[in-house]
Amino acid sequence: MKYGFLTPVLACLLTNLTPYAWAHSDADPIVSMLSFKQFEQSKIGDDTAAIWNVDAWIGKDYDKLWIKTNGEFAHGQRQDSSIEVLYSRAVATYWDIQTGWRGDFNDTENRQWFAFGLQGLTPYFFETELTFYLGEHGQTALKIDTEYELLFTQKLILSPELEVNIHGRNDRQTGTGGGLSDIEAGLRLRYEFTRKFAPYIGVNYHKKYGQTAEYSRDSGTDTETMSWLIGLRFWF
Repeated sequence: MKYGFLTPVLACLLTNLTPYAWAHSDADPIVSMLSFKQFEQSKIGDDTAAIWNVDAWIGKDYDKLWIKTNGEFAHGQRQDSSIEVLYSRAVATYWDIQTGWRGDFNDTENRQWFAFGLQGLTPYFFETELTFYLGEHGQTALKIDTEYELLFTQKLILSPELEVNIHGRNDRQTGTGGGLSDIEAGLRLRYEFTRKFAPYIGVNYHKKYGQTAEYSRDSGTDTETMSWLIGLRFWF
């Protein structure tokens, strides 16, 4: 396995690990957070699955190390999952540039990617991630992920979410086609007993497009699904 494509990531990390980043520790202390954004059970017909979407970070105001992971466990085994390890640098109010490594793990073939993107709040406070990926074999992908919080009360909150995936070329081994691959849209209604603990219910819609849908039909799986959700959102 070749890891040469990770060289820009290491260079970026080394460049930013300067004495300035660790100076004035009292004024700029090291802080951290572990957030279970989604920890839920999904139900489609008679099938159920456990799903996780977890973020963790540690660092200071301008420089942080992020770890992001998401995936699914069903039928007694892990299904598709991924993990990202990213260096994050604040570049503007509410906006960070992130770069690092992503690994995808599934039943067909594990893949590794170089990741570069933006994360922050757009006008009207949409939490947004825009990430470009370059694979070890020249594959390219773009992921757009956005979420909004609509407050009915200070404790009852509805979160619409949208994820769009675009790939640069067909890849039969991973079942992804070039162009728009899939869209996933969700609604989650949570009740915050505290800011750190909130059970929720929701619904999630997933649709595949183009060659991705063709690969899915060839393998006998659905190209369009609707699932019901129940879960917990918590952080510390």
